[in-house]
Amino acid sequence: MRPADGFETRAIHAGQPSDPQTGAVMVPIYQTSTFAQDGVGRHKGYEYARTGNPTRTALEACLASLEGAAFGFCFASGMAAEDAVLRLLSPGEHIVIPTDAYGGTWRLVDKVHGPVGLAYDAADLTSLENLAAAWKPETTMVWVETPSNPLLSIVDIGAVAAFAAERGARTVVDNTFATPYLQQPLGLGADIVVHSTTKYLGGHSDVVGGFAGVNDGAVAERLAFLQNAAGAVPGPMDCFLTMRGVKTLGVRMDRHCSNAAAVVEFLAGHPAVTSVLWPGLADHPGHDVAVKQMRHFGGMVSFTLAGGSSAAAALVERTELITLAESLGGVESLIEVPALMTHLSVAGSSNEVDPGLVRLSVGIETVDDIVEDLRQALEGLAAG
Repeated sequence: MRPADGFETRAIHAGQPSDPQTGAVMVPIYQTSTFAQDGVGRHKGYEYARTGNPTRTALEACLASLEGAAFGFCFASGMAAEDAVLRLLSPGEHIVIPTDAYGGTWRLVDKVHGPVGLAYDAADLTSLENLAAAWKPETTMVWVETPSNPLLSIVDIGAVAAFAAERGARTVVDNTFATPYLQQPLGLGADIVVHSTTKYLGGHSDVVGGFAGVNDGAVAERLAFLQNAAGAVPGPMDCFLTMRGVKTLGVRMDRHCSNAAAVVEFLAGHPAVTSVLWPGLADHPGHDVAVKQMRHFGGMVSFTLAGGSSAAAALVERTELITLAESLGGVESLIEVPALMTHLSVAGSSNEVDPGLVRLSVGIETVDDIVEDLRQALEGLAAG
């Protein structure tokens, strides 16, 4: 594709030429485990589907293009992608993670990689002073989430990446909440970008996957080795579904963002709501940084209620259009209580989430219907 091609154009076409044999416009689902060879060591680029599959190759090329990465690698889940990146580190090395890291990320670092020698500290990465305080001579990686899950904290990617680079460390950014449509970490100085493609990239709550993108050839070589050696790769149908979702990423994200803005306006004015977290609010601590590094402020909204944890649990059971479920980023609106669901693994740790916090993934339904559902749920809460 020409460098001048726009984001939405690349989302539809990058890595996806029409099939040369049949002219099929969509990349075929290569549902095969192995590939015929012309002779020993002579093949058409593919040998065994764990090592490579043409459907996966197309998705990897497309996502790499969207993130401005020279190399892209798809995995069976977002956690598998994160695990591969963490395997770049050796026992004895040290990583700094956010104090409000996603529960699965914290669990992977603390419970899986920690026991085999990876050291870590958590810091509020919205301040370089906090990062400096957590820094050690053996620190070789900083892990960033921005916006974070579920507190929607905003980290200045360029500032953190520059700080780490000056000290010989890599910066990894989990870009799941923003997507490459709203934010491109590699262009801001990060070394590695990761995604749960299960979320906005797939966008339809029908497939699980992960992605890592890099520009450094040596890091890419190692990730390619880990992808093949550990084998946590997506199947061709998973890749096809994710690729289909990516084609509409731009238009979906525009709607997610505009719907979220309307939902925030409603929640901020409701007497039962004590706080609303969304980077688009002028009083959000990270608002100015978000304006600088994001196209818009995203479709995720978190809020707390006057009744605390009991009110939060009751509210999410009263919505009718909005589905009570884990995950996020689908076309449908999803609601949950992180402390009791997605972030239960961090209970009792320094990363523990406020039990009264509600996380809302604002879908692309008619926005008046979303707001009305929240209204009736809040009114029912008050009446109950």
